[in-house]
Amino acid sequence: MLVVNKPAGLVCHPTKTDEYSSLIGRVRLYLGNDDGRLVNRLDRETSGLVLVAKSNEAAGELGKLIESSGVRKEYGAIVHGFVTLDEFTIDAPLGKDERSAVAIKDCVRADGAAAQTRVRVLKRFTRDAREFSSLSVQPISGRKHQIRIHLAHCAHPIVGDKIYGPDELIYLRFVENRMTVEDRAQLILTNHALHAARLSFRWRERDWQFTAKPSEEFQAFAGGTWPNTPAAMDGAPVRSQKP
Repeated sequence: MLVVNKPAGLVCHPTKTDEYSSLIGRVRLYLGNDDGRLVNRLDRETSGLVLVAKSNEAAGELGKLIESSGVRKEYGAIVHGFVTLDEFTIDAPLGKDERSAVAIKDCVRADGAAAQTRVRVLKRFTRDAREFSSLSVQPISGRKHQIRIHLAHCAHPIVGDKIYGPDELIYLRFVENRMTVEDRAQLILTNHALHAARLSFRWRERDWQFTAKPSEEFQAFAGGTWPNTPAAMDGAPVRSQKP
């Protein structure tokens, strides 16, 4: 296997013919063959750890680990506002946002698929008289855009999020390459502040753990070097928040 620290702004699968335009294209160039398979995926703007299988056999084994929740994932996030609780679990089902102009947007809805996200506050800080929180986030389930939706649902959207942030129309202007100066000022950061910081799992009779720090822009905004994602949430009591 390979474990790659994907930069923000790079898609996992190709949308263009350029072999450098996607993570899997670059992986296969590196391997010198077409056998590489992404075991997990991240949104274009989410940075961090992606697990790559070098063969179909490994892809099958690691894929089963993902499906059985045998791979623990932890993310770093920076959100708007001071998060009140130090530690809690968001329990809110997710489904398609039928009222949105953004086709790929989902939302919290009562008839959606079950989804849980565990959250722990690392730090609360201010920038230009505005309040922010740095979080360690652990998705218990694996729904599309889960962390981004859950945090926005709690009134703490991720900094820089073009879909679930201050105005979803920013995303439409982004894909049409017509974002304004005002849009960029609202977003603050170039990409949304969500980073897959830690992967841990047991595979082939061995325990594996990988960590990676986010970009310099992410770390600088958070106020210094980002810590390795701690395992302090293991076994800790949490509070559930339902819609």
